[in-house]
This record gives sequence, structure tokens and C-alpha cells, in this order.
Amino acid sequence: MSTLSVREAVYYSAQLQLPDTMPAPEKRAHADRVIREMGLGDAMDTRIGGRITKGISGGQRKRVSICIEMLTRPRLLFLDEPTSGLDSAASYHVMSHITRIAAREGMTVVAAVHQPSGDVFELFHGLCLLAAGKTVFFGTVSDATEFFTLNGFPCPHLRSPSDHFLRTINKDFDEEMVESSKANRKTAAEAIDILTTAYKSSSYSEKTTHQIVEMKHMDGASFRRREQASFSTKLLVLTRRSFINMHRDIGYYWMRLAVYLGIGVCLGTIFYQVGYSYSSIQSRCEVIMYTTALLTFMAIGGFPSFVEDVKVFRKERLSGHYGVSEFVISNTLSATPYLSVIAVLPGAMLYYLTGLTKGVDHFTYFVIVLCICCLLVESMMMIIAAIVPDFLMGIIIGAGLQGVMMLNGGFFRLPSELPKPVWKYPCYYISFHKYAVQGFYKNEFMGLSFPSDQLVESNVTISGMLVLKSKLQVEMGYSKWVNLAILCGMMVIYRIIFFVIVKVAEEIRPKLGGKRGCVR
Repeated sequence: MSTLSVREAVYYSAQLQLPDTMPAPEKRAHADRVIREMGLGDAMDTRIGGRITKGISGGQRKRVSICIEMLTRPRLLFLDEPTSGLDSAASYHVMSHITRIAAREGMTVVAAVHQPSGDVFELFHGLCLLAAGKTVFFGTVSDATEFFTLNGFPCPHLRSPSDHFLRTINKDFDEEMVESSKANRKTAAEAIDILTTAYKSSSYSEKTTHQIVEMKHMDGASFRRREQASFSTKLLVLTRRSFINMHRDIGYYWMRLAVYLGIGVCLGTIFYQVGYSYSSIQSRCEVIMYTTALLTFMAIGGFPSFVEDVKVFRKERLSGHYGVSEFVISNTLSATPYLSVIAVLPGAMLYYLTGLTKGVDHFTYFVIVLCICCLLVESMMMIIAAIVPDFLMGIIIGAGLQGVMMLNGGFFRLPSELPKPVWKYPCYYISFHKYAVQGFYKNEFMGLSFPSDQLVESNVTISGMLVLKSKLQVEMGYSKWVNLAILCGMMVIYRIIFFVIVKVAEEIRPKLGGKRGCVR
């Protein structure tokens, strides 16, 4: 997370991964030790940084990721380009430290390394060279040099073996090489064909195949899942971390709060003290509609932050740090206080400037519904973030969905006027605007009375109940609290849908990855 410091990022990860039996001071000391081992002692209190604020460098960010994965001393560690962004000295220190830990802890490290220095290259025990989806060589580093020499591609004097291997099998610049090459110089494509064919029939391939057969018949100890923190500990840590992230990320809630306050001032002053005249009926409806539409619509403003959260979640989830349920619950718990502030402050300003129905119970219902609607929209945007990771496309899709829901909310067109296919059944009944608007209507008009339109009939009073039934076509078979309960249920359903989408993606991704791996 870009808002956390290096120390916080590693320490929170330690709390998630290490068992509850380990005391908190010991976890903190272990996290600090791992950070220093990766050469990040001077950057401990520097924030990671991201799209808004500048933080640590790309190489340091990569080392923080390695720190997080090294906390539990895993038996098998995959590193994707761990030396990228580092100079030769830093690359050597990082990789030599990983090598020492791997030897001490009995770890197996599999790393994809691009253009390693000679010192770093010598740290590896085995080498796998791939080109165009084919295995060029698999075996020890010393055997690789011999293999290339025997097949007509000796390593020139004073050239690093790793540079020589990559230069020989890199066919991206074959055309340039052919134009300037000598007559007997072979292109990379030809070299790849020669080496892959030679490897298949070589003693190195037979040796590897023999080792695999031996391993398959070995009796090893049964696999034991490492002990982790409990569900409650993970939930508490994730909630605290998410709360800090939301507090520090100005674009998450604080920018939206400023916009909400601006909208509250605009609506409050435009509809200032609407009163209790006949025309106030329409004004109250418009205030409710704009509140439901504008303030909930602005919840999509946090979508870029949702995307970042989901990216962090996916990475940590794939590493087995915690489950989907912990993430969903912790995100809801940490977001609720901020959304409450967003609902209460602008809601109070708007409510009392416009002169809506007085009473603590009416105001409380108003802000609760507003808060639940914001939570509901955030839940919907989390679903979109899980499906569409690009924040620009996500905002467009989220805005489009909310726009369609607004049209079917029962304000722009009364329920009886909506075309029954599609727009009323099912769109009208799955639009959360319907239940929010009708709940607001009941909260506002029940118990009030208004003078009738003097042009139609004078000295007649219209009750709020009549307005709800005839003018607004509100469903009166249940109370406003049922509308609130339906909104809460929809919010929970959206979170469950997010949960299901992530779970299904976890089941599908390995199968798709396996298919792609065959042609990669």
C-alpha cells in the first residue's frame, strides 16, 4: 500500500503471516531484522509512495516485496526479476543474502533474472534457459558453458557467461545482426534451433530426466501447513491497516468529503427553507432525488483507490496471507466510520438549510440511509474493480450503471409510467434508488399536511399520506424501516457477489494459466 511506510508494510504483513503464539515484540523485531537484511534500514520510516506522493525507489519497492515474502522463511520462494532497478553492488548484496538464508533454512529459490552480473550469476546453482517457449538448457551453471562450447557457441574471453547466453538466444534483433554479420555468423533463431535440438539428445537432458524419475520415487515427509495468525487477528490487522490507508489517502474519502460539503451547500442554498406550501411538495421531492442521485453517485470517486486495494489484495491472497472473507469484512468495517462522516456532515448541512421535516428521528433516518447508499455503491464499485482493473473503464462502467438505476428509481418516471418489459421488470426492482427514494419520501411526508393548489381547489388540505399514495405512487404496504433493511440487504448481497467473483476467479485462473503456459 502506497500510504504505508516500509516498516509498517512489513510489520503488518508479519502480523498477518506469523502465528499468534509468537509475541508481538518478537514479530516486530523479526520484521525489523528482515528489513535491515535487505538493506532498507535507512528507508524504514519512508512511505512506499504511489500515484499521489513520491516514496521509495522502484528497486527499494522490490526489496520490500522480497522482505514480505521472506518473513516466514518459506520452503519455496519465487522471485520475479529481484535485481531489476538495483545497481550491481545492491543486486549482489540482496541475492547473496537470499542465498545465505536459503542455505541456512533449507529453502528453494526460483528466480527469473534478466542480465545478472557475473557475481550474481555465480550465486545460482542451477540454470534454466528459455527461448520462444523452448528449453535451451537446464542444468548447472558450469555445464551450461560447456554445452554452448560443444555446440559451436563458445563464450568469448572476458565476457560474462550470462551475457553470452542471452545474446546468443535473443532473436529480437536478428535482422540487424544478419545485415552486419559475417557469412558464417548464425542468427539467434538458428542458434535456438541448434541448441534445443542438441539439448534434447544430450547427456544433460538425460541426467535431468533421471533425476526427475528418482524424485518421483522418493518418500518424503508429509506436507504440513505452516501455522498462521487466527481469523480474528487477521481481521483486526487488516481493519487497522485499511483504516490507516483510508485516512492517509486524500483521494479515498477526504476529497469526496470536500465535494459532498460543496454539494450540500449548493442544494441547501438553492432549496433554502422550502416551507410547507403546495409548491414545497415538488421542492422536497427534488431535494430528495438530488441527494440520492448526486451524493451516492460521487461514491465512484474512490474507484482508483479501490483498484489499488484490490491489486494488493490479489497479491497477498495468492501468497496465502489471508482469505477473501477477512478482506471483505475488514474493508467494510474500516470504511463505515469515514462514510458516516461523509453522510452526517453534508447531510446535516443540507437537511437543516432546506428545512426538511424537523425531528431527531427523521434526521437520523436520513443520514443512515445516505450512509448505507454510499456503502452500497462502494460495494458495487468493488465488484467492478474485481472485474475491470482499469480505473478509467471502471469509472465509466460504474457511472453508466448508476445512471440506468437513477432512471428507474421512480422519480423521473413514476412506477406506473415505466415500460413494463425491462425497465419496470426487473430494472425498477433491482435499482437501489427505488428503495432509497421511497424511504426518504416516507420519512419526509408522513405526518405532514400541505394546502392544496389554489388554482384547482381552495381551502383544502392535502395530507402527506395522500401525496405518497397518489402523487408519488410510493408502496405503502411496509414502513420506511423495511426500505432501510432492503438497502442493507442489497449492500450485503453486493459484498457476497464480490466474494463469489474472487473465489470463481481463483478457480478459473490456474486453468487458464496452464493453457497459456503451453504456448508461452
